[in-house]
Amino acid sequence: METHQLLINLILYGLLPLWGISGLADWFCHRASNIETTSGLKESLIHSLMGIQMAIPIILCLIFHVNVIVILICIAAWVAHELVAHWDVTYTSPIRKITIWEMHAHNYLATLPLFLLMLIAVINWDVVVKLFTLDWVGQFEFRRVENPHGSSIYLTGYLTFMTIICVFPYFEENIRCLRVYLNRKESYQ
Repeated sequence: METHQLLINLILYGLLPLWGISGLADWFCHRASNIETTSGLKESLIHSLMGIQMAIPIILCLIFHVNVIVILICIAAWVAHELVAHWDVTYTSPIRKITIWEMHAHNYLATLPLFLLMLIAVINWDVVVKLFTLDWVGQFEFRRVENPHGSSIYLTGYLTFMTIICVFPYFEENIRCLRVYLNRKESYQ
C-alpha cells in the first residue's frame, strides 16, 4: 500500500474515530460534573459550536475533492475552534471543576484537529502549493468525490458512528442544560 493511502487510512480509521471517542469522553466528564447546575447552557452550547466547527471541514474533506477553498475552510474552522476552545475554558474554569480526565479529553480534542489539518495538507501538498502561490484558478468550486474513500459504506458508517457517540450525547446535554435553565428562570419570576 502506498504512503498516500496509508495516511488516508490513518485519518479515516484512526484519527477521525479517536476525535469522536474523545468527544464522548468529554461528554461523560461534563455529565459527571453536573454541567447543567454549574456552568450550564452557555457552556453546553459552546461545546456544540466547537463540534460544528470541526464537523464542517471533516464532512467537506470526506465528500469533496480537497482544493484551495476546502483547505481555506479547514484552516478557518481550526482557528475558530481554537478561539472558541480558549473562550470555553476561560468561561468554565472559575465556575465548574475541570477534572484531570476532562483535561486529557481536551488534549485530544484540541490536538487532533491540528494533526488532521497537517495530514490533509501533506496528502494534498499540490493544493497547499497553489494556496501559497495564489494559483487559485479553478480552486473555488466544490467537486464531489465520486466514490468517497472506496465506498459510501465508510461515509455512512462514520456519520452514524459520530451521530451516536457525539451528536446524540451533546444534544442530550443541551436539552438537560436547557431544562435547568428554564426551571431557574421560572423560579425567579
